[in-house]
Amino acid sequence: MALSLAISPCPNDTFVFDALVHGRVPGAPPVEVTYADVDVTNTAAERGAFDLVKVSYAALPWLLDKYHLLPCGGALGRGCGPLLLGRGDREDLSGATVAVPGDRTTAYLLFRLWSAKRPPARIEVVPFHEIMPAVAAGRYDAGLVIHEARFTYQRYGLTSLVDLGEWWERDTGLPIPLGAILARRGTVDPAAATEWVRESVRQAWADPAASREYVLAHAQEMELEVVDRHIGLYVNDFTAALGDEGYAAVEALLGRAAAAGLTPQLSNSSAILRNA
Repeated sequence: MALSLAISPCPNDTFVFDALVHGRVPGAPPVEVTYADVDVTNTAAERGAFDLVKVSYAALPWLLDKYHLLPCGGALGRGCGPLLLGRGDREDLSGATVAVPGDRTTAYLLFRLWSAKRPPARIEVVPFHEIMPAVAAGRYDAGLVIHEARFTYQRYGLTSLVDLGEWWERDTGLPIPLGAILARRGTVDPAAATEWVRESVRQAWADPAASREYVLAHAQEMELEVVDRHIGLYVNDFTAALGDEGYAAVEALLGRAAAAGLTPQLSNSSAILRNA
């Protein structure tokens, strides 16, 4: 039986999962891949649609009844947070319409925590790749972006109004928990899945050139420099193992969100996450 896997087409995901997808991980089953923005995978995971799936850490309170959190394969780090972009230097969002990449994304959750005392007038969910052109064209006053947009937003004549990763790190001292890898309960052995993903990560680092064609075939931004910077930023030590600091970051994010009434409360969250 093939394993159903859903990841984004972004370079960090295709780089990490190249070996697993292409049958180079010993003992792993064949894999059928779906590529989708994280807003789509967050919703699909709520239905239990995939065996292995990349989701937002912000979506975990709605998903851990169906999935185990794997301690590897995801996106968590420093200096890699979401940016709020605009056409000028506006910081007051009163009356503004803001485009966001999904209502259960970590980016939007960080934005809601940051803007709690000064929320915008309206929020619209927009496919990630459409946000920067739409803000540049004046259809939205500001837009929330992630991933390779950190390296390319100036091309659209946009400015960074706030780096939510910098805000989070300054406020908590912790890295930014962005995307998680989940394994479906009752279908996938989480210990085995952890080994498959870690071996795929190990192979990616051991021979980066092996995944180049695959990564570029799916990347929305084709410039090698941008792709390499993307991978270098989002694939890091936390990708191989969350560790105590990684788990602490996830617990802090979900704890603050629950305290603010933005997500359901996870009772004994540390035990749930670490043994999920």
